[in-house]
Amino acid sequence: MLKKSLLALALSSAFLTGCGGSSSSDPVEPPVDTGFAFEATEMITNLTNDVIVAGYKNLNDGAADFLLATQNLAGTASEENLAAAQQAWKDVRVHWEQGESHIFGPVDALSIDPHLDTWPLNTSDLQALLNTQSGFNATELKAFNDDVQGFHTMEFLLFGDGVADNEKAIGEMTALEREYLSAAAEVFKSHTQTLFDAWTVANDANDANSPAYKDLLLTADNAVYSSQLGVVEELINGMIGIVDEVGNGKISEPFGSSIDNIDTTKVESQYSWNSLADFTDNIQGVQNVYRGEFLGQADKAGIIDFVTAADTAIATRVDTEIVDAIAAIKAIAGDNDLPFRQAINDADARIRIQTAIDTLTTLQTSLENDVLTQLKEWKQ
Repeated sequence: MLKKSLLALALSSAFLTGCGGSSSSDPVEPPVDTGFAFEATEMITNLTNDVIVAGYKNLNDGAADFLLATQNLAGTASEENLAAAQQAWKDVRVHWEQGESHIFGPVDALSIDPHLDTWPLNTSDLQALLNTQSGFNATELKAFNDDVQGFHTMEFLLFGDGVADNEKAIGEMTALEREYLSAAAEVFKSHTQTLFDAWTVANDANDANSPAYKDLLLTADNAVYSSQLGVVEELINGMIGIVDEVGNGKISEPFGSSIDNIDTTKVESQYSWNSLADFTDNIQGVQNVYRGEFLGQADKAGIIDFVTAADTAIATRVDTEIVDAIAAIKAIAGDNDLPFRQAINDADARIRIQTAIDTLTTLQTSLENDVLTQLKEWKQ
């Protein structure tokens, strides 16, 4: 949404430039034009359709694959079916974590985020449900609290507690756990469908006030985005938000100020040992928005093009900082391929973790001070 502070600043700047303090006898100098021009329609269209909506389609398709894998596991308890369900969980997790670079709109307004990704998991309540009920279905499970459903409930059931390893055997999984898992996957799929539909399908074809959310970005002249500036600001703030969350939350909080005060309970995706993949995908999501395409796809317009129009050097530097942040996160595992929950308690790995935190801090600072601020100079 267009922020009044930005609009007021832009108007104030224009007023001061056009109304100099020279006397009538002094020669009138033309105003200095320090802004830059950029046509944002192609970029916004691409990011909306080919990154955000395409990403939510991938998430919804992945949720369907995961549901099928859990149904197969519920029907036939085998190591092969368990391994397939575990991999399907990891696969759909990629699309969700990359999508956290644009946690705005329906994913927030419809509480999809807590429905799918509440952390920490309430293992006590989950175990109590498994101990006291004889069966589960999606209808009743959907009414349970968010902390006993979603990604991390399904992760715990699939991989175990993650303390010694992440290799749960089929013999360790009860029939009731498989039933709970399948019901949770069905609820999960219903939420990803709701999210995808909210972005792509009008709520009421006869009501102009209930468009698909993508249309609010594509035709920015509405109650949510009064102009394209508001859309671009939303996209940039989305990148800033997840960089901040990864660096100052997901990594820093369990890392602690020293090896003596680590907190493994705060490590997200610790049961599957998928934490570093999560963090990497979060910043890969930032790169998707910044570059305008998923990794390996043809070059399309992204935020980098907006920044390039303002300052080529900044655009290139920020792109490099994103690459550096991804590499630093991947490097945390080291030659021993340590999962994050073990890495925070390893002296050598902690040096690599601090490097990753520092690269994320650098990236966040650039996004805040060098990218977001370009909105004030943009001549629409």
